[in-house]
Amino acid sequence: MNDESLSTTQSLKVGDDAPDFTLRSQDGATVTLSDFQMPSYQAELERFRSYDTEVLGVSMDARHSLAAWAKQLGISYPLLSDFYPQGQVVDLFGVRHAGGMPERALIVIDKQGKIAWITVHRPTATAPDNEELFEVLRKLG
Repeated sequence: MNDESLSTTQSLKVGDDAPDFTLRSQDGATVTLSDFQMPSYQAELERFRSYDTEVLGVSMDARHSLAAWAKQLGISYPLLSDFYPQGQVVDLFGVRHAGGMPERALIVIDKQGKIAWITVHRPTATAPDNEELFEVLRKLG
């Protein structure tokens, strides 16, 4: 297994246009990426918003699973279901693992819809320090 995190995906690199998509959130609302700008973490939600960003989560899980997960963890930002057709957005962003499941990735999209930063977590249990994300946002500001 490769332990090295990536700064590109199978189909995207920094500077590319972010693929637009529309998915349904855990509460059934329709959310389109072009209406928002980045995914991240609930604990820092207000801090991310102070950088004029939005937070979205995308998962190949069904909406009812996402709703239960959001309730259990106290997640208030939209968790979007890429369940049907399964993995369409995962494939648009090039983050499907060879085993078929999505890789864990963070992608920052600027206000012009361009990919500004990518990190694909390898191994999947790792994640960048939030300060690394805030540094990216500071540079975009």
